Amino acid sequence: MAKPLQLLSARLHGFSGQERLLWFATRRSPTLATIPEMHLAADRLIDRSLVAVIVPTCNAEKHWAALCGGLRRQGIPAGQVLIVDSSSDDRTAELAQREGYRLHRIERKDFNHGGTRQLALGLVPWASLVIYLTQDAVLATPDSLDLLLSAFEDSRVAAAYGRQLPRPGAGPIEAHARLFNYPPHSEVRDYESRHTLGIKAAFLSNSFSAYRIRELQDVGGFPSDVIMAEDAIVAGRLLLAGWKTAYVAEAQVYHSHPFTISQEFQRYFDIGVCHRCQVWLLERFGDAESEGGRYVRSELSYLARRSPHLLPIALLRTVTKALGYNLGLHGRQVNREWSRRLSYHKHFWDEGPTAPKDAKASLAESKLASMGRLPFR
Repeated sequence: MAKPLQLLSARLHGFSGQERLLWFATRRSPTLATIPEMHLAADRLIDRSLVAVIVPTCNAEKHWAALCGGLRRQGIPAGQVLIVDSSSDDRTAELAQREGYRLHRIERKDFNHGGTRQLALGLVPWASLVIYLTQDAVLATPDSLDLLLSAFEDSRVAAAYGRQLPRPGAGPIEAHARLFNYPPHSEVRDYESRHTLGIKAAFLSNSFSAYRIRELQDVGGFPSDVIMAEDAIVAGRLLLAGWKTAYVAEAQVYHSHPFTISQEFQRYFDIGVCHRCQVWLLERFGDAESEGGRYVRSELSYLARRSPHLLPIALLRTVTKALGYNLGLHGRQVNREWSRRLSYHKHFWDEGPTAPKDAKASLAESKLASMGRLPFR
């Protein structure tokens, strides 16, 4: 008898990459979607008329069929979807308008991970809840949005994020990253969670997330002066302010990336820069080294069982990421030109601050935050 993977491969033979993604988006994969599909009772659903879905885009045409198809299956009205497009060169804007989505264009040079998402909030004044998606995140089930929104049945939950499954065709190293960071069990976190989770307590991903808008604005909204991790910064602020965050494993999207070794170095350089700028995250929630060590042990164990031939590459990647992170974290003397070369998010260095805030300034903010008086910007 043919194995499930062989049957699946035969069925998808001849499909283009886009067609394969659409197939996975319309049918739960027996190999990737590991949690049974769930449906909420009608009387438990959040009022959908107060929910806005915001998707920042840039040349998203190649992802459009899967993105749009996933949104249609959620039953969300097109008028509640806002596309913030960074001057795409392809047909993204045209396709958004054809679908009936709201469209707001910005200059590509003006895109900022935090600032653009904050800008978008002002364009949906009627909403009390907002869902953020990235253009390459494919909603895995027809109830993905409802399942994510169900976290807000707890009145103390101010933000939630869902599970990201490896994209179809992901290799073992790429797949493990998603399986490690997005496990199959849900979890609600508060500030006390830092004692068991460390810095992971403040983890949250805007690739598939949701927020109470009032509470998000009360802690200053998304910062516009950070290189990345605007989601984790907001999560940390919410926890410090006494709110809870939720990880909803039942709410799923397909989303992962086949980063090269050089891209991994650049991304971890940026993480180090972020932690240097936002040192209060490390001071309040713990350093990243212990979590990094746990990840490496998990990855090596995973590969040893499934793909032992990839162990040398995984070790090389580990060394590369450690070098990038520590250079970003401790490289105060690296000038702007070299920082831009080493960075994944190069636009940050075009018009950003000449250097990250010093530790004393960040420590002062951390102390104010713990007393609820942080002058969020």
